[in-house]
Amino acid sequence: METEQATLAQQSAVAPVELEIRDLHARIDDKEILRGVNLTVRQGETHALMGPNGSGKSTLANVIMGHPRYEVTQGEIHFNGINLLELSPDKRARMGLFLAFQYPSSVPGVSVGNFLRRAMEAKRDGYDPHASETPSGEAPKRRGMPPAEFRKLLNEKMKLLKVDNTFVNRYINEGFSGGEKKRAEILQMAMLEPKMAVLDETDSGLDIDALRIVSEGVNALRGPNMGVLLITHYQRLLNYIHPDIVHVMYKGRIIRTGGPDLALELEQKGYEWLTGESVDDADESPAPTK
Repeated sequence: METEQATLAQQSAVAPVELEIRDLHARIDDKEILRGVNLTVRQGETHALMGPNGSGKSTLANVIMGHPRYEVTQGEIHFNGINLLELSPDKRARMGLFLAFQYPSSVPGVSVGNFLRRAMEAKRDGYDPHASETPSGEAPKRRGMPPAEFRKLLNEKMKLLKVDNTFVNRYINEGFSGGEKKRAEILQMAMLEPKMAVLDETDSGLDIDALRIVSEGVNALRGPNMGVLLITHYQRLLNYIHPDIVHVMYKGRIIRTGGPDLALELEQKGYEWLTGESVDDADESPAPTK
């Protein structure tokens, strides 16, 4: 009995995983985009990051996941106490980070089902940042996923997200509509069950019906075990996915943080209310894709 109580006490004392960004500066092609970003998102929280085009939102998403085109010149990104800047994108993903892209690329010849199974197996292999990097001379043991187990989990997630069974036999994003591409991203998120998900303009290119369906999928997956950083321009997405905290980014910095009402105020007053100057729509950089 005492052992059981001690175990429960230890579990309750475990702090939620945090994504902590400190004074982050980053550039691409010698153009500085991020100019001192400070942000903390905890497991179980949903944060919305808003701002006009060119403010640095998508750059932040790509830097978090380690896109090689971006150079971090100052600052740190910590995830579960580990400095991510020292890790490759695949190691960040194995630790429990996930990025849903604004413009997902198609991958002809690779079916959604095969991709998801390999991704699940890679996740099971995991990554221990404290493990020795010294080669052992032995081939690493891979943790495969039996087909029956994979199919059972996949069917559960597709049912949860209301995805048609034929979806997984199609090549990744090949001939997909905008809504189908975003649903494929959310299906990936459902299967991988990340500790922290960054959704980069999930509403981009979606009509009202597709937006509602994708939002319902995100809401079905939200919970105490996953933090969400939701990047968007507009309030309309937040009508479906209700954030706990709203941040406004402008010129590479977060200039205001507030509750859900902040997004409504932006919808009414526009970004010039905060920036004090006319906001143009210049893109922050060429948008890298998967």
